[in-house]
Amino acid sequence: MNFFEALLLALALCVDTLVVSATTAFRSKMAYNRGLLMALILGFCQFAFPLVGALIGDVARSFIEAIDHWVAFGLLAFIGGKMIVDGIRGEKEEAERRVNGRRSLIYTYFLLGVATSIDGLAVGIGLGLDNPMKTVLWVVVLIGAVTFLVSMLGIYLGKRNIPVPQRMANILAGVVLIGLGVKILLEHLLG
Repeated sequence: MNFFEALLLALALCVDTLVVSATTAFRSKMAYNRGLLMALILGFCQFAFPLVGALIGDVARSFIEAIDHWVAFGLLAFIGGKMIVDGIRGEKEEAERRVNGRRSLIYTYFLLGVATSIDGLAVGIGLGLDNPMKTVLWVVVLIGAVTFLVSMLGIYLGKRNIPVPQRMANILAGVVLIGLGVKILLEHLLG
């Protein structure tokens, strides 16, 4: 996986984070120090979930080596397809509805982080199946860093009441994930 592909993957995975950050900042009128805490937690979750998935994929690789490219393609195509369907339907992000004022701020931000990073676990499995751990490590660090920056962008947009085009962003992210899955499949079938 080259840098451009990893960057596209990171951007596709953090679409939910952008929407949740912007919505939370708009609804709560949060200060930037709280936004920084939220962005750090969301970035950490988006780093950790693909890493755990990659470790699972790395262990499973020896058992399913003959079909690992199909599994990676299937996971990316499923997640990408789900994002496209959600974008077309215009479904609201469930995580943004779960914010409860009685819970501690850090707990709430971790709940948002987990909710927006579940897809990263499945993508990580595909990464672990198809890439050496050295490659996976720099990719998940990039995913975490990009998520942090995109979350800060979402907070900025939310504080300024600038709308985030959630539907179009989900569709675009889904297309990117499916494209990466097709690329993995074609490299194995044609290479």
